[in-house]
Amino acid sequence: MRVIDPLGEQVADFIAFARVDLRECVSSGRTLDYNNTIRLTTGHVLYSNRSRPLLTITADTVGRHDFLYTPCSQETFDILYKVTGHHPSCFENLCVGLRPYGIEPDQIPTTFNIFMNVEVAAGGGLSVLPPLSRPGDFIEMRAEADLVVGLTACSAEVSNNFAFKPIDFELITSLGGDSHGA
Repeated sequence: MRVIDPLGEQVADFIAFARVDLRECVSSGRTLDYNNTIRLTTGHVLYSNRSRPLLTITADTVGRHDFLYTPCSQETFDILYKVTGHHPSCFENLCVGLRPYGIEPDQIPTTFNIFMNVEVAAGGGLSVLPPLSRPGDFIEMRAEADLVVGLTACSAEVSNNFAFKPIDFELITSLGGDSHGA
């Protein structure tokens, strides 16, 4: 799977579930533990809550992603940004998109926030900075199991440098060395 930022500075929230058992999903905690870094990039593995490799990052033109923050939700906008009324959110998008696969809202864990630029201060404080991605930047991940995945362009203003843009993706299959987009 290739996730592409066609215009630059757009974050995408990504989640994956094992197709054979939807209770198994990509785990921020296991992934950060086993890779011993919060800076996941080419060569790193995204592990499941059962410590099984689900995806391997095979190419990455940005090298800066986040696996600390949960997907933004209505509550995120209510509590952190003091928004009144409905605000579109990654959590809502993932809930709607994954519902046909039998995935309930409480099953959606911390997402892998592709292109999100989070700095960790010496004292542990977190700062969300503009994404480093430029037009055409991408990350590629190879599935290590059959998966159900969710991907949404992030709708949190701070994460996207206060502008919303599209996010693209391609599914690539390798058959005898050839790649075919789907």
